[in-house]
Amino acid sequence: MEIIPSVILKGCEENGMPVIGMGTSAYPPADLETTKAAILEAIKAGYRHFDTAFAYGSEKPLGEAIAEALRLHLIESRDELFITTKLWASFAHPNQIVSACKMSLQNLQLEYVDMYLIHWPVRLTEMIRKTPVDVDLIRPLDVEGVWQSMEECKILGLTKSIGVSNFSCKKIDQILQIAKFPPALNQVRLFIIYLR
Repeated sequence: MEIIPSVILKGCEENGMPVIGMGTSAYPPADLETTKAAILEAIKAGYRHFDTAFAYGSEKPLGEAIAEALRLHLIESRDELFITTKLWASFAHPNQIVSACKMSLQNLQLEYVDMYLIHWPVRLTEMIRKTPVDVDLIRPLDVEGVWQSMEECKILGLTKSIGVSNFSCKKIDQILQIAKFPPALNQVRLFIIYLR
């Protein structure tokens, strides 16, 4: 099996992040067994980086697939995997972040994730998993308070690294002004459009 190269991220030096990973978001959403089966096949094929999120509804099947891969000796240790999950905007309030991270860990059946990201640079006032979102439910993100709670997740050992997703340069600069631990990465979605 060919090994997928890794990159070393600041704040994540002890284990590199594989440059190729499997995203677990699907539209329309796949059922739990299909998602679990796809993840197990990816592990068999050599994937070691898995990206999930509370909003995707794929944390539980990913956790089940990891447990199954360990039972089947497809991997010898959880440490062979790099797991990324994300703080959903409905929980993007400083006093909800540690409990949201713990909820994701419970879904994943893990003691820690390798990367915990703020999914969007906004807060939602209601529990909503689907987009688009009604504009009346969107509030500005308390960047300083939210980042400090993300740092607490790292200090508590719930995640090895913290970062952001879908953030502008201006928002990242706000974090850098106050961060004890700067974001390890900004995950953004890439669309490739082929024109004929």
